[in-house]
Amino acid sequence: MKHIRLRRISGLAIAATLFAAAPVLSAQAQQQHAHVHGQLKLDVAVDGPTVVIDMESPLDNIVGFERAPKTDAEKKTVADAIAQLRAADKLFAIDPAANCKLGPVDLRSSALGLGNPDPAEPAGHADLDATFSFNCTNAAAAKFIDVGLFTAFKGLRQIDSQIASSQGQFKRQLKRPAGAQAAQPARLSWGK
Repeated sequence: MKHIRLRRISGLAIAATLFAAAPVLSAQAQQQHAHVHGQLKLDVAVDGPTVVIDMESPLDNIVGFERAPKTDAEKKTVADAIAQLRAADKLFAIDPAANCKLGPVDLRSSALGLGNPDPAEPAGHADLDATFSFNCTNAAAAKFIDVGLFTAFKGLRQIDSQIASSQGQFKRQLKRPAGAQAAQPARLSWGK
């Protein structure tokens, strides 16, 4: 049985416990860890003064290939993607009621030589994982995050998300918007 991986950022013990204790999530965690092009996984933990977003994605969703860049054009694509991810407050607009500011960003990919990547990553299926931490004056007030990942990364078609907050645990799925909404962020909302 696989366990849901939530990288601990200070103050997230409660959120990790919520994820680990969720009976519905254990079977689905095994399915969601699968490397599926076009799909990305986000775990959101709202705990104390922080909102932490943990992302797991096939590298192909982000840069269009799953290996170290070879050409100058590929190197530029990777550099642009990394810059976008490091500016996570442009990709994730947390409910203004929470009054959040971007904190540490941790990017991990063995193919790109970033951070400490997952040693269980299967060969030939490179991922890009990230943890985005936001420091907030009222994190518990957050009821949504406007997610700009579909606009930023054209290879992405679906986001599967789990949210743990003081309001409970929630599971959401976002699909790439079409038509006039395609240029707008997708809203990931939770709460009662």
